[in-house]
Amino acid sequence: MNDQASVLPAQVTVVNVGLHLFAQTVSDQGRPVVHVDWRVPGGGDPDVVAALRRLSGPLAEDVDAANGEVLRRLDTGVPRLVGVGRARDLVPGMGDRTLLLPGPAIESERVCDPLRRSMRATIVAEGWAGDLAEAEQLIASGDVDLRPANHSVVVVPMASVVGPTTPVWAVELPEGRTRSWAPVGQGSGDVAWFGRETGAARERLVFLREAVAPVLSEALDRAGPVDVLSVAAQAIAMGDDVHVRSQAATNLLLRHLLPALVAGEHPRRVEVAGFLSGNHLLYLTVGMAAARSLTAWAEQVEGASVVTTLARNGTDLGVRLAGEDRWFLAPAPMIGHALYHPGRGPRDSAPDIGDSSVLELVGLGGAAAAGSPAVASLVGGMSEAAALTAELDTVCVGRSSRFVLPTQGGRGTPLAVDVRKVVERGVTPKVTTGILHARDGSGQVGAGVAEAPLECFREALLDLDRRWASVSPERPPGSP
Repeated sequence: MNDQASVLPAQVTVVNVGLHLFAQTVSDQGRPVVHVDWRVPGGGDPDVVAALRRLSGPLAEDVDAANGEVLRRLDTGVPRLVGVGRARDLVPGMGDRTLLLPGPAIESERVCDPLRRSMRATIVAEGWAGDLAEAEQLIASGDVDLRPANHSVVVVPMASVVGPTTPVWAVELPEGRTRSWAPVGQGSGDVAWFGRETGAARERLVFLREAVAPVLSEALDRAGPVDVLSVAAQAIAMGDDVHVRSQAATNLLLRHLLPALVAGEHPRRVEVAGFLSGNHLLYLTVGMAAARSLTAWAEQVEGASVVTTLARNGTDLGVRLAGEDRWFLAPAPMIGHALYHPGRGPRDSAPDIGDSSVLELVGLGGAAAAGSPAVASLVGGMSEAAALTAELDTVCVGRSSRFVLPTQGGRGTPLAVDVRKVVERGVTPKVTTGILHARDGSGQVGAGVAEAPLECFREALLDLDRRWASVSPERPPGSP
């Protein structure tokens, strides 16, 4: 037996595992501390832990190989903007009474207020109804075919609605032989995509169809295809995240089209030029269409754990994985880190809405937050914006080789969200986005960051595990 008294060390260095509060307490006392941000994988749920053990253990080599192919496609595809036209002339399966909506499928009675207003405005602009009351009757009767835009390889921002005569950008991805579409941006102010249904909002829809689309179509015919993501890469170096801020990308796109626009012959080209010069979000939907063409190519890879759809309709948020058509749903989240317009606040806010979160899946938006002063203004500074990007980096397969952040030493943005890492670490993608008024149709009331709920990723992970269990470990789900 040792009778010597124990001697406490004069200096203590602490390694803290788990709760950050303990590390902070030690730090507040002036002592060195290393914090290990560890938590029970999957929240300790036995089914989730078992799925993670299989997908990250015996099946890891096969899943990682599929993920590597998804990463390659998202990183190397070169989407090209090739034209503008009416949806019914370009989008397969577009019927005479079809409306394409953001997010997963939804019944008309569950549609949120901003989206319902946009639907009514679109119906009147299409000429199906003489006024908003008649438009509402059409919706209630079920005579309008409501479809998720994503099912047609279309993506729409916020509360946008695509009808048969809505002008859309057409993007082609030669490598993947995919085509995708997104509506020409409506601009700011009194517009339907912000949940407005006023006379001015409806007139903007008609103006886009009758004037803006023909002018842009003529210009693109003259200028030739545009490398969409090359523009985005340049814009990131100029402070865009290409989601809440796309001014630089818009300016670069218009500069490319300027000679063709000036050479145009459309009688309303001067009027359209005024609109284009004031539409600082014009590039947003071009970038969304390009991103959707990449995810459409990535969707063809079986057995991957990469998220290829993340979309919201203002009521539900849905995700899909590569190689799987099934949606996994959770309530659409409210928007935090918000910067509101004067006189507006959280009580005015509608839940998150739109397909624009496809940008986060290809290395833009929140993935590029670290280089964007606009995002920094929402989250409290550049260090917080950098933390947003760094957090997403922990749940991605790799980094982009084309979207690099000068503020981070030229490091690529996080790319290819891995559902295994999301569920294991409890970290979901954060989406930089606008905020619409929940009830009164007054439009945009601010901008902020929406955090996708974990539950839909958990269900997607369990489904992936079941699909792998139905085949031999050597063969991915869906293989012959």
